[in-house]
Amino acid sequence: MADLKVGVIGAGGRGSLARHAHKPGEGSRVVACCDVSLKVLDECREHYGDGLQTCSDYHELLKTDLDAVFICSPDFLHEEHALAAIGKVGGIYLEKPMAITIEGCDRILTEANNAGTRLFVGHNMRYMTIIRKMKSLIESGAIGEPRGVWCRHFINYGGDAYFRDWHADRKNVTGLLLQKGAHDIDVMHWLVGAYSRRVSAFGNLSVYNRCERLPEGEKGSAKFNDAHWPPLKQTGFAREMNIEDQTVMTMEMDNGILGSYLQCHFTPDSCRNYTVIGTEGRLENIGDGPDDPIMVWNKRHDYRAVGDEVYRGDPIEEGSHGGADPLIVEEFLRFVRDGGETTATPIAARMAVAAGVKATESLRSGGGALEIPDLPA
Repeated sequence: MADLKVGVIGAGGRGSLARHAHKPGEGSRVVACCDVSLKVLDECREHYGDGLQTCSDYHELLKTDLDAVFICSPDFLHEEHALAAIGKVGGIYLEKPMAITIEGCDRILTEANNAGTRLFVGHNMRYMTIIRKMKSLIESGAIGEPRGVWCRHFINYGGDAYFRDWHADRKNVTGLLLQKGAHDIDVMHWLVGAYSRRVSAFGNLSVYNRCERLPEGEKGSAKFNDAHWPPLKQTGFAREMNIEDQTVMTMEMDNGILGSYLQCHFTPDSCRNYTVIGTEGRLENIGDGPDDPIMVWNKRHDYRAVGDEVYRGDPIEEGSHGGADPLIVEEFLRFVRDGGETTATPIAARMAVAAGVKATESLRSGGGALEIPDLPA
């Protein structure tokens, strides 16, 4: 079996995910990398070897004989880079969010379908061991029929990751209900097997707009630093800042399932907390690490902090994001080679973007409920 030839657009940051695809002689190898940073390209040559092709123009990379490409560029470039790659490679791994507009997602879906390109969107949380265990418990009937799903997302690194660089400007991300929330919205949809059909939201920029901004012309750094606390005593924030740092979203889903999503970027701790309530019980994770507990309450009684039953995800040997990254890359490469069904799907990715976009429209226009547009035929 010949190795799949793999390229990477946006090789820095999240582009390091492609390292899981570099297994020369075992089915795939990274042969070309594109990034605007010379330092990143030097690091790529060090990791992938001297034979690696490198460039700063993605058009040059797409002239290379490739079987697959990872697109891990900033969000606002996903649509441009995906449309350029469609028809030139057999398979595309497109980092989430799929695009920053619904129209952008639909253009990508339409063009990929017309060209027969195998499109895969990187919603890696579906591959996390704790999320998979929650999905398995729900499908086994542990809480009966799902009727409600909630998520609270506490993000203590928000002031580093999203308010010091290009993320802070809505023209680059639309908003954090999309950029950050796409993961959570997708997981909520997947756990209960339903997409959002109508959404509403409230939100504001209440803390980071009061922090000291960068001097004119100075570039911000989004490196995480636990010493950046409390928020109002920090400096070095993006000059252009017009996204919300806290949001509250409600979702009306298929089959009458209701959802709520709360996101805050100035908490002292970080935690994703999903709750699914069914006709015969309630399920809730406490943290999203591979060893964190999943509680199931399925007897009637007063509140107890520990569930009637306690579960954990399957043990993992290695891999970032709770073991998800090597698993999602493995499935992508199998999909490129053989096709077939995948756990993460482009349709689901589009529906997560659509919910996040419409919720952002809602919170910026008074909080009214907005319909999610149907997929193109």
